[in-house]
Amino acid sequence: MTPRPHHLLAGLALALGTMAASSAATITISCGSNAADLEWCGKFAEEWGKANGHTVKLYTPPASTTDNLALLRQQFAAKSSDLDVIMVDVVWPGVIKDHLVDLKKYSKGAEAKHFPAIVANNTVDGKLLGMPFFTDAGLLFYRKDLLEKYKLQPPKTWDELASSAKKVMEGERAAGAKDFQGFVFQAKAYEGLTCDALEWVASFGGGEIIDKSGNITINNPNAAKALDTAATWIGTIAPQGVLNYAEEDARGVFQKGEALYMRNWPYAWSLGQAPDSPIKGKIGVSALPGATPGKGAATLGGWQLAVNKYSKNVDAAAALVMHMTSAEIQKKRAIGGSYNPTIMDLYKDAEIVKANPFMGELLPVFTGAVARPATVTGLKYPEVSQAFWDATHEVLSKKTNGTDALRKLEGKLKQVKRTKW
Repeated sequence: MTPRPHHLLAGLALALGTMAASSAATITISCGSNAADLEWCGKFAEEWGKANGHTVKLYTPPASTTDNLALLRQQFAAKSSDLDVIMVDVVWPGVIKDHLVDLKKYSKGAEAKHFPAIVANNTVDGKLLGMPFFTDAGLLFYRKDLLEKYKLQPPKTWDELASSAKKVMEGERAAGAKDFQGFVFQAKAYEGLTCDALEWVASFGGGEIIDKSGNITINNPNAAKALDTAATWIGTIAPQGVLNYAEEDARGVFQKGEALYMRNWPYAWSLGQAPDSPIKGKIGVSALPGATPGKGAATLGGWQLAVNKYSKNVDAAAALVMHMTSAEIQKKRAIGGSYNPTIMDLYKDAEIVKANPFMGELLPVFTGAVARPATVTGLKYPEVSQAFWDATHEVLSKKTNGTDALRKLEGKLKQVKRTKW
């Protein structure tokens, strides 16, 4: 018996409804851990979900990149599908390469518009394991009103930073600001300290820990002098508590108006300029100082978006990645959240430069940033970095000096390397 037409239509509607339900996915994305990450990542991801019939859930990772990576590796070991889209630090692709989806079939060549060095960083064994989301480099934030008050210029050398920080700190404390500090930065024993210490070492001409050929180069007098110099800041221009500071700890002190200088990443700009910020309109940004003028170094940071190989919704997750890393979203994130774009053309965008004057002025800092030795050391990078930050923390804590710490570190790194990286 032939079904009547209305039965056919009802059957077709039921089939289409089933297809729509099956294509709707729940995607969980890792957006980062601070308030700006949630605001300038989460809302765009949720908007994309609503527009495309998907539900997007946000996952907040640990604030420490070290803890974040450890947790991810546990999830990968269990082949967990809980996370679909993962925010990947610039030093992770070689470490977690076996657990990420090759995005080349989804990108359709879009990566050509991004900084080539970052795309190369994210390409392992010919596979594009992450789309560049935003780039980073260490910057010096300062109170331009206080430098003006004390007739000082932004420092070009670490010695200038130390002497000006001491002068302003003593002056502000004498005027009643008892908790005022000269300089805050990341000195906790974690990946952030590797970033800060690499800047000090490179700016003193001490190299990059391990060179591009895989040779261990950190045990040298210039590197030792860099760490010894940084140790003199602790308890003088920087509080003893800085030994437990990560990015947000430093930003909290600086944004409350209780420090002259801060080393941090670009994201701190928009938060410091927020309407409720005590230092709104009083912040300056410059390149980090060097041992001598013009020799400052900035560690390359930045994050990528990747798809978990164990995701149950790989296609939808990849589509979300391509949307979130697009020029449209990168522009919105740059204007609202001061996230540095990875798409080169956006640095000529007048609206972005107006919102973040330093992005145009300091473009050479971002394009010339010093990379951590993650590519050359691959899966062993976490051990290399931990050995370096531990050695640095020992010097900053005054438990040893730069020369002894780096001699010991060289021995440790040789053990980690054994025959090859």
